[in-house]
Amino acid sequence: MLTLADGHPDELQMSRMVAQIVSLREKGIEVLLISSGAVAAGRKVIGTPRDGDPVSCRQLWASVGQVYLIRLYNELFARYGVISSQVLATKEDFRDRRHFLNMRNCLETLLRNQVIPIINENDAVSVNELMFTDNDELSGLITDMMNSDALIILSNIDGIYNGSPADAASKVIPVIEPHQNTVSKFIAPAKSSFGRGGMLTKFSIARRVAASGVPVHIANGFTDHILENIITQKEGTVQTYFVPGRKTATFKKWLPHTTVKGTVQINRGAAERLTGQQASSLLLVGVVRIEGSFLSGDVVRIIDEQDNHIGLGRSEYNADTARKKIGERNSKPLIHYDYLYLNQ
Repeated sequence: MLTLADGHPDELQMSRMVAQIVSLREKGIEVLLISSGAVAAGRKVIGTPRDGDPVSCRQLWASVGQVYLIRLYNELFARYGVISSQVLATKEDFRDRRHFLNMRNCLETLLRNQVIPIINENDAVSVNELMFTDNDELSGLITDMMNSDALIILSNIDGIYNGSPADAASKVIPVIEPHQNTVSKFIAPAKSSFGRGGMLTKFSIARRVAASGVPVHIANGFTDHILENIITQKEGTVQTYFVPGRKTATFKKWLPHTTVKGTVQINRGAAERLTGQQASSLLLVGVVRIEGSFLSGDVVRIIDEQDNHIGLGRSEYNADTARKKIGERNSKPLIHYDYLYLNQ
C-alpha cells in the first residue's frame, strides 16, 4: 500500500496516512504503526549486487532501505510537530519472556512520552526460520503484547471478498463472526510485488487476534479518512470486521509465541476437563507422562493420549519434581488456569 510499482515509497500515500494518525492522536487515541517498505526502498536505492545471494541481498536492501524509510516518516510526522521513533523486532523478541517484557516496556514508554512508534521487522539480521510471515503477523503479535483495543490492517483492496476481487460480482464480506471457518475458501493465495504475505495471511492473523478478544478491521488504505471512519464507526464504511471473542489475558496471548521446553501428556479425563465449558487447571492426577528438561516457570506443551496438541502452559514445577508427583491428588496444579493457553 505504501510502495509504488517501481519500488519507491509512495510519499503521497504515506503523508496521507501520517495525517490520519496525527488526527487520531489529537483525539486521545494512541497509535502503534507497523510499517514495511524497507526492503523495497533499499532495492531501489542500491540495486542488486552482482554476487549477492538472496539472503545477503535482503539484508543489504533492508539495512539501506530502513534508513530511507524512517527518515521519510520522521520528516512527515515532524510537519505536525510530532516525534516518531524506530523499533525493529525479530521473532526472538516474542519467544523469550524477558525480551517480550522489555519490548513492551519500550513501546509503553514511547507512548507515554507522546512518541509514535514505527515498528518493522529487523530484516537485516533475521534468518528464514526466525522471520515473520510478514508484517501482518508482526502486527498481530504487537496487538497481543500491548493489549490493544483494536487492530486495523490496511491493504490495497476493500477487505475480504466472497470471490475474486477482480470479479465484478464479488462483494466484500462486511462481518466475520468468531469460528466462521468457511471464509478462507474464497481467498486466493496471491501476494503483492514487494510483500511476503497476502490476504490469506491477513485473514488468519485477523481471526486469531479476534478470537483473543480484540476487534480487527481489514480495509483499503487508499480510502479517504479510512482510519477515522473505522474508529468513529461511520455508516457505510467499506471493510471486513472481525467480531471479537472472549477477552484473553495478555500472558496467555504470549504463550503461543514462546519457546517450549517440555511436553506433558494427559489422560482422557484431564483432557475433557481442560477443554470443557468450566475453567480448570491441569492437576498432576491427570498426567500420564512428562518429557524434556524444564524449570519451574518454563512453558510446556500439553498433549492427549493420542498425541493431539491441546495447548500450552507455564509449569509450576521443574521436570524432575513433576515426574515424581505424577498421579498425586493433593498437590498444587502442574499448570494453573491463569497460565494455560488452549488451542482455539
